Amino acid sequence: MAQHDAKIRRFVPSDDKLVRFVIGKAAMESLAVANRRAYMHPVVIAAWMLLSYTILNFMDLWPVQKDGFMGYLRPIPIMAASTVPIMFLIDWFNRPGFEQAAQEVLRGPDMNDMLTHYSRHPASGMWICEFGDLFVGLIALDANSEIIATNEKKSPTSAIIRHFYIDEVYRSSGIQDDLLAHALRMAFDAEPALKAVSACDSQLIPYVRNCLRDASFVLEENMKKIGVFGWQLEKRSLFREEWEKKNK
Repeated sequence: MAQHDAKIRRFVPSDDKLVRFVIGKAAMESLAVANRRAYMHPVVIAAWMLLSYTILNFMDLWPVQKDGFMGYLRPIPIMAASTVPIMFLIDWFNRPGFEQAAQEVLRGPDMNDMLTHYSRHPASGMWICEFGDLFVGLIALDANSEIIATNEKKSPTSAIIRHFYIDEVYRSSGIQDDLLAHALRMAFDAEPALKAVSACDSQLIPYVRNCLRDASFVLEENMKKIGVFGWQLEKRSLFREEWEKKNK
């Protein structure tokens, strides 16, 4: 029986196609979650019940006793069909905001040449987590923003987690905690001047939110709201003092 071990390694050129696919998939995951949560929102359920009642009343398809058991099933097709326009409208209103956010990710400064971008400074890096030959997840920590902005060779004081994704099958194992801890350790150890690492956080991706909170990331600012129910995007940061205190 083959023995499989989990490992974390750096991004290599042969990963490029897979990584681009995963980044795109991760960027659109929030839309699927937002749609599912919206379907179960009390307002949406009330709208569905009202629409179903209106159609049933107009077409006179209420249950009738004379047809026996089958008579009580008459409303079910209409009630099922009335969910379709509601689901369509929810996706219609949700999609533009999430697609815009996904486009911002896919047009990020690292996407043109990921290998060169994450090799620019030792504190930057993209790491792939694997279990045997199976892809588990990835994290990309970028400390190049200050260097690019000023066009000067200097030690960066801040970094950002641009991409963080774990395949759904492995999330319950907590491997995301190990992957995040590895990226933080590599960044803080490589650059003594690095003071903080920040990340975008959303309640729509709870495994990332819990991982960031467990790693002592604190809320720094509320960013924009997104979707039909105004899901809040947040910026969380981990400061070197807290990281050192936790990893003594």
